[in-house]
Amino acid sequence: MITKRLGNSDLYITSIGFGAWAIGGSGWEFGWGDQDDKASIAAIHRGLELGVNWIDTAAVYGMGHSEEVVASALKSWTGPQPYVFTKCGLLSDDQGYVYRNLKATSIRRECENSLRRLKVDAIDLYQIHWPTEDLEEGWAEMARLQKEGKVRWIGVSNFDVSQLRRAERIAQIISLQPPYSLIRREIEQTILPYCYSHGLGVIVYSPMQSGLLTGAMTRSRVAKLPESDWRSRDLEFTEPRLSKNLALVERLRGVGQKYGRPPGQIAVAWVLHNPAVTAAIVGARSAQQVEQNVGAADLALTDDDVAEIEGSTVQEPEPVTVF
Repeated sequence: MITKRLGNSDLYITSIGFGAWAIGGSGWEFGWGDQDDKASIAAIHRGLELGVNWIDTAAVYGMGHSEEVVASALKSWTGPQPYVFTKCGLLSDDQGYVYRNLKATSIRRECENSLRRLKVDAIDLYQIHWPTEDLEEGWAEMARLQKEGKVRWIGVSNFDVSQLRRAERIAQIISLQPPYSLIRREIEQTILPYCYSHGLGVIVYSPMQSGLLTGAMTRSRVAKLPESDWRSRDLEFTEPRLSKNLALVERLRGVGQKYGRPPGQIAVAWVLHNPAVTAAIVGARSAQQVEQNVGAADLALTDDDVAEIEGSTVQEPEPVTVF
């Protein structure tokens, strides 16, 4: 795969990275239902075999379980070691409910725990998962961790422009990780232009809207999502939005037929078409899903393709946040 430099770092990453949110499994507020760890490891290995050179996870995914699975996959992987990105600032209580904490002592404790679970000497990219009123305290601690060599580069996720500016007064931001898909396009207004003009790397998450744009998600499948899968509570997976989103999938399918590609690849290629986007995080729970989606990395859509995909979609304010 072709690689691009992430912001002003020395990291050159493939346009698609392996997203490890779903492999955290169930048992917490934003779980994806039960997950087989062996299938997760096989998915990671298949992504690496196909050229993916970075993995994105977070301490909160499965309350640490995702990081442990990533470590297991890397231990049994005999090829070149990929970059490992993880995040801090979101914690879960004993019942699996998530809350935010950017206090310096909490971030340091999270970092030490992530290093232990991931079994690495340093984290390649350490990111604040969500901002809070303690943004400055948290970001200053991130900078200290970088100076100490516990993390190589530091970035943020889910920040708006004002929050990016606040953090940049303390230490350099290498990258932003925002949500971006055909369904969630609000970052096009100010956030992407700001990142592009200031040289920040952008690695977007949920380009297929958590599986909704893959072409495999039908009304009947949505209806069968278990309560342990957070998507069963997401507005995009319920009416009236579901019908609108499935109609969008058909436009993706139409463009995909020209290239012999599934709708999910077209959805990912669409986000990569934006010049402000460095790369996209693409999650998978099986090797087969990896094979279905990784081909988006070498698919260059034309402007006519983009116009056909976007159709007459009217963008609405997004009241629901996911991560």
